[in-house]
Amino acid sequence: MRFLTLFLLLTSLALRAQTPKRTYCNPMDISYRYNFEQLNERISYRSGADPVIINHKAGGRPGEYYLFVTIQGGWWHSKDLSNWNFVVPDKWPMEDMCAPAALSVRDTLYLFQSTFEQRPIFISTEPEKGKLKFYNRWLPRLPKDIGPWDPALFHDPDTDKWYMYWGSSNVYPIFGAELDKKRNLTYAGANGTDVSNAYKAMFWLDPYQHGWERFGPNHADWIKPFTEGAWMTKHNGKYYLQYGAPGTEYNVYANGTYVGKDPLGPFEYAPYNPFAYKPGGFATGCGHGNTFQDNFGNYWNTGTTWIGLNWGMERRIVMHPAGFDKDDQLYANTRFGDFPHYLPTKKWQNKDELFTGWMLLSYRKPVTATSTVKVDTVSAARVTDENPRTFWATGNNKPGEGLTIDLGSDHDIRAVQVNYIDYKNTVFESDSTVYTQFRILTSRDGKKWDVAADLTKEPKKDHACAYVELDRPTRARYVRYDHVYVAGPNLAINEFRVFGNGLGKAPPTPTGLTVVRQKDGRNADISWQKVPGRSGAPAVGYNILWGIAPDKLYQSYQIWDDQPGKLELRALNVGVPYYFAIEAFNENGVSAVSPVVSIK
Repeated sequence: MRFLTLFLLLTSLALRAQTPKRTYCNPMDISYRYNFEQLNERISYRSGADPVIINHKAGGRPGEYYLFVTIQGGWWHSKDLSNWNFVVPDKWPMEDMCAPAALSVRDTLYLFQSTFEQRPIFISTEPEKGKLKFYNRWLPRLPKDIGPWDPALFHDPDTDKWYMYWGSSNVYPIFGAELDKKRNLTYAGANGTDVSNAYKAMFWLDPYQHGWERFGPNHADWIKPFTEGAWMTKHNGKYYLQYGAPGTEYNVYANGTYVGKDPLGPFEYAPYNPFAYKPGGFATGCGHGNTFQDNFGNYWNTGTTWIGLNWGMERRIVMHPAGFDKDDQLYANTRFGDFPHYLPTKKWQNKDELFTGWMLLSYRKPVTATSTVKVDTVSAARVTDENPRTFWATGNNKPGEGLTIDLGSDHDIRAVQVNYIDYKNTVFESDSTVYTQFRILTSRDGKKWDVAADLTKEPKKDHACAYVELDRPTRARYVRYDHVYVAGPNLAINEFRVFGNGLGKAPPTPTGLTVVRQKDGRNADISWQKVPGRSGAPAVGYNILWGIAPDKLYQSYQIWDDQPGKLELRALNVGVPYYFAIEAFNENGVSAVSPVVSIK
């Protein structure tokens, strides 16, 4: 009997270890590599930016996913958009790839790097094995400062023609060029070394008409903005040339699009821009990414979210559900964009159906730590403030260190996310010593603890944004992070996030929503009546929803309840009428959406 019991226990543990994730959470949980950009300044940090996810279908098999990111020394491979394994290529260009272009066409994956020099296009028919070959040896050099930097490759399946788009500048526009397949994808308009007719401007930024293209936090800086990260998607006979703006190092980094009937234009500005925008919450910013389809035909939009603690360009990767509506309007759904979402198992019918309804339970909850480094700007309370630029650190890296969050009462815990930060780190290479291990413990009384998750049971892997979905809901008041291992001399965490549901009621719908457009039509003043605490279901925060029609409220701005009940929105397009609504949320759920108000 004892042997049977042991067998059943081991079988149960094995099945638990193999249980696939049903959900994901932004920032993406991948093994971000230690970044070499600041090596000479001796600043050590993990980072990732400028993502491209390719659905690569080969040999008649279901598509598999490949993620390419700036300066990573390789790429990631996944079969489910959740579990990503790093692939080290067998050959690599003269320098690590920045903002690479990737494309899958007829069993072949094409790869090209950002450059101002002559560089080759690579191909692979076995990207899962890291196999790369030269497709050509170089593209002709373009004039000084023209590029191609931040390139994107595009193949038009209806015409079998090839194109490249690029641009990363606050001086130059987004450029485009046709590539000649008969000449190994060199510029179709080039005549030897003469490339004067090989490319042309697609469009420039216009921040005087497009409020969201203004630089700075909440578009409040007068620095000339940057356009970058081109991407092309063809849908329903139309060409959507996408771009990132106004700059990666603030909360308003977003994606916009121009639409045309030909791959090289002319293009018209989409009045609903930006189509991907996430200025509030923990993972702010979603610019410079790409749009792709999964194996069920669902669209996704990737992007870059801002950390900016060790260096202004310290970043992570996000991925949001996207799509085209009945009017062919492109949108990305960033509502609750850094809360857990289901991984799709079919084509979704509603833009919000992937949201799990698991709410953030840890916001501003009290935290105790086993130890804290003696620095004024560091404290355990920083790990529940939803700010990636504040953090807690121990000053050492020993097993048994940890954090305990008191949720105040029992909640049903569904998932946790542990976001690490590199504090005075000395790691400059992601090798076999770089991995993450910890346990998550839960308790109802603070005395008896249960192990809810144990990453020491898994293969060693680095998790800068470790997302752990529990096998089953766990009712508890206390949640503890029990440290085992990270690389480097210090353990540092900038956010310990707990998700699930409380046992009470969702908040009532906010009232008194007022929107007044300023004389400068790029801006609007928004105010509302906060949900009163005496309602029995106080709010944790609010989502301001808006768009260009009452049934197109695709944009959202998340505001916490402990902030003022007003917002100056500076992301509007001059001359475009808008419609607004608001909803409240707390640990138990989300209110109904308010009546829609409009402005001209």
